[in-house]
Parts: sequence; C-alpha cells; structure tokens
Amino acid sequence: MDSIRFLPTKVHGVLDYVVGLALILAPNIFQFADVGGPAVFIPRLLGVVLIAYSLLTRYEWGVIKVISMPYHLIVDFVAALFLAVSPFLFGFSNKGANVWLPHVVVGIAVILVVIVSKTQPGTSMDRRVTSA
Repeated sequence: MDSIRFLPTKVHGVLDYVVGLALILAPNIFQFADVGGPAVFIPRLLGVVLIAYSLLTRYEWGVIKVISMPYHLIVDFVAALFLAVSPFLFGFSNKGANVWLPHVVVGIAVILVVIVSKTQPGTSMDRRVTSA
C-alpha cells in the first residue's frame, strides 16, 4: 500500500488549508448560500474543523503538533466520506447540481488525496538550520 503513497505531507498540508478555505467559501463560490440548512452548514463546518485539526497535526504546516499524520488521514477520510454522502443523507440531492455536486466531488477528491498521502512527514521537518 505504501507504494501508492507518493504525496508528501508538505503538499498534503497545503491542500488541507486550501480545501478548508474552499469549503468555507463553497456556498458562495457555487452560489447556493441561499439554500441554507445542511447544504451550507456542512461544508462550512467541515472547512473550519479541517483547518483546526490541520493546525494541530504533526506535519510541516502544523502549529501545535499533537495529532499524528495517520490519525489526521483517518479524520480526513471520515469527513470526506460524510461530505460526499451528505446530499443524500440530508435530502438536498434534489437541488441544482451547483448545490450537491461540490459536496460529492470534493469528498471523493479528498478521499483520493488521503489514499495517496504519505503517513509520515519528511525528514526536512526535523532539520534545524543553524548559523555560525
């Protein structure tokens, strides 16, 4: 399984913050903020939560490094699966494609990112530059 894990945690971390912000803004970007309810609440909440646990992850972009990368990936997977099925669980799959499709596409995309992400940060994370 490790042979398919080619995405460095440094890249995964950048994606975490970009996707987190995109989820928060998705209802406005895809013009479904007026739909309200779970269609709007779910991506915004997941975006905030993603940014929060990314700040707590032990990888290059973590600030308070308390969550291991394997645990981070499990949370990513569960959250992405929930996002992808949310239009069907909460009954907004009958709305326009601009409402439900971003949930499904982003959820599936994040699952794919989890599958190809390395489970440990690179050695560069522990290196310290010293000056003479």
